[in-house]
Amino acid sequence: MTPAPPNAGGDLFAANLTGALLAVASSAFIGVSFIVKKKGLRRAGAAGTRAGVGGYGYLLEPLWWVGMVTMLIGEIANFVAYMFAPAVLVTPLGALSIIVSAVLAHFILNEKLQRMGVLGCVLCIVGSTVIILHAPEEETPSSVAQIWHLATQPAFLCYAAFALVISLVLMLHCAPRYGQTNIVVYVGICSVIGSLTVMSIKAVGIAIKLTIEGINQAGYFQTWLFATISATCIVIQLVYLNKALDTFNTAVVSPVYYAMFTSLTILASAIMFKDWSGQSISSIASEICGFLTVLTGTVVLHSTREHDPTISSDLYTPLPPIYWHIQGNGETGGKQKEDDLLPDDFITVVRQDYFV
Repeated sequence: MTPAPPNAGGDLFAANLTGALLAVASSAFIGVSFIVKKKGLRRAGAAGTRAGVGGYGYLLEPLWWVGMVTMLIGEIANFVAYMFAPAVLVTPLGALSIIVSAVLAHFILNEKLQRMGVLGCVLCIVGSTVIILHAPEEETPSSVAQIWHLATQPAFLCYAAFALVISLVLMLHCAPRYGQTNIVVYVGICSVIGSLTVMSIKAVGIAIKLTIEGINQAGYFQTWLFATISATCIVIQLVYLNKALDTFNTAVVSPVYYAMFTSLTILASAIMFKDWSGQSISSIASEICGFLTVLTGTVVLHSTREHDPTISSDLYTPLPPIYWHIQGNGETGGKQKEDDLLPDDFITVVRQDYFV
């Protein structure tokens, strides 16, 4: 992408700052939504089939919808942030949602946050600050047609095709077999699809921004194509994110999702929008170090949290042994003292007359 002229530096910095503030607000809302949705999923799972095993009872749970509205507000703020700042800046700031969800989970969901977890939160904040200070200044494309040209470059087409193949393999082959026991399956689907979501949402956001400024983009078919791709990807993300939240501990889902989603989104953005074009080596190195600091913080936070027990989907997992103690008629009184010494997993059957 063509570098911005020198006199536009102040405007680009202001745009980056606006995008960063919107991204921080988005993280706060999304972090809260993780907790509210988790509470709703627990209530729905107690009353029927859990979302993790294919249930959709959470759609009738009001608390889940409160979480959805909260997440929607956060996603709208995130959506607007992409209009002003590059994905390399906006996406890593999503780590702040992990801090919010970790702290709230400690008090609301009784998912304990240890002292090392606090260190992880601090690392996330420090890394995010470094990323903000060294974020690239991205010039806004002048039309959706220009964004379409970027999206149809051979390099990005190869990335998109690879992402679709990986997603289909995870959804059709891995999810039915390993989804309940391996967090990478559900979160991987969310992350891979999410990287495409961000690219299409950024395109739609820029189209809306240009239209508001008086340059109408509604007449381009690419605008509606990007909008359709965005809606489709968001729905897929929500379905598998619900499965991940219902199956695994929030403290596990949040950092793993962040690490995978952010890495893939930065890669996709660097390929499509050439975010690092024109930046010095030191600035790029500082951004990478900031991201690695945030990633380290998420790992520390994850490693110090309690894990939810997962439910095995293997129907052939051996059950614990069951012992049967059979008594004859009239012998129950004499066996009372002996029964008191039996372990809890004994099941007593009183033999009837017709038993041979």
